[in-house]
Amino acid sequence: MRILGIDPGSRRTGWGVVQLEGTRLHQIGAGTISVPEKLALAKRLLLIHQGLEQVVREHQPEAVAIEEIFFAKYPNAALKLGHARGVALLVAAQSGLEIHEYPPAVVKRTVVGRGAADKVQVGRLVTAVLGLKAPPEEDAADALAVAITHIQASRSKGVSR
Repeated sequence: MRILGIDPGSRRTGWGVVQLEGTRLHQIGAGTISVPEKLALAKRLLLIHQGLEQVVREHQPEAVAIEEIFFAKYPNAALKLGHARGVALLVAAQSGLEIHEYPPAVVKRTVVGRGAADKVQVGRLVTAVLGLKAPPEEDAADALAVAITHIQASRSKGVSR
């Protein structure tokens, strides 16, 4: 099972590909699609779209796991996040991939053991679970955590890939 996890953002979209081999999880790839904040939103979304298309082509995931929208303190930020999330969903749909969505608290609870974990804790646990030598960038670590969450949910509930 090879899953692409996505942590959407209008300035930085994290991605991480995790593969289940037997009972072990392996990181296949991870990174962050960073776009210049000064670009118009439409151009940033285009760059995110192109970056995610390249990730899908390069890593050939079987499914996509993405964080659900959470309620942000600032409505404008939430709207921009929603646009970036929509682009990620579009890339997955255009690629014919199944999409699985998880609330941020569920992702944190799955990886760290509690839903209020901070980004540093998520990064540490992702590093340990995947046997990495160094923690990935924050957004990439969050995306890897989303992929791990889907794999764990699939194993425990028999969710289809």
